[in-house]
Amino acid sequence: MSRAVKRYITVMALLLAAVLAASAYLLAAGYIARRMHPTQYADQVSVSADEFGVPRSVIFAVIKTESSFRPDVVSTAGAVGLMQITPDTFDWLQFKSGEKYNAAELYKPEVNIRYGTMLLAALYDEFGRWDTAYAAYNAGLNRVRMWLSNPEYSDGIGLKNIPFGETDRYVKKVEKAVLEYKRLYKLD
Repeated sequence: MSRAVKRYITVMALLLAAVLAASAYLLAAGYIARRMHPTQYADQVSVSADEFGVPRSVIFAVIKTESSFRPDVVSTAGAVGLMQITPDTFDWLQFKSGEKYNAAELYKPEVNIRYGTMLLAALYDEFGRWDTAYAAYNAGLNRVRMWLSNPEYSDGIGLKNIPFGETDRYVKKVEKAVLEYKRLYKLD
């Protein structure tokens, strides 16, 4: 076998190994990304997304950011469940919807996702922007209204500067998760 043929075979083997290694890496990276961005409760998310007109990627991103898909989680502020709804917010949403549940039902994924999605829809209707809706979901509707009325925080359209570090980080985390859900699952 000539030297040129041996070199050709060596180069081709190295190229094949590189292609196989790259393919394995991409498969592993996709698997890991999907594990980090699950789609548990997809049926409940779809029902609520359709009912309230909220993109599925937004609902999944909020669930991931709020509770990491743990339905039994309770925050130090008393927010409950997958989408971390406080009892006061739950009461307000029930008043708006004319429905009545007891607070313990917030632990049920279908109830929590429905009311969390209802809240996201109401906040988006109020502000017309998802970033501002996320800020209000985290910091509260009235607080965001105050920020929007202050030129130090608002550019007249949305929030240019969020004065609470926690809320600023929250908005960025949700936005990043929305992009990942869209990329991984081709949602919306």
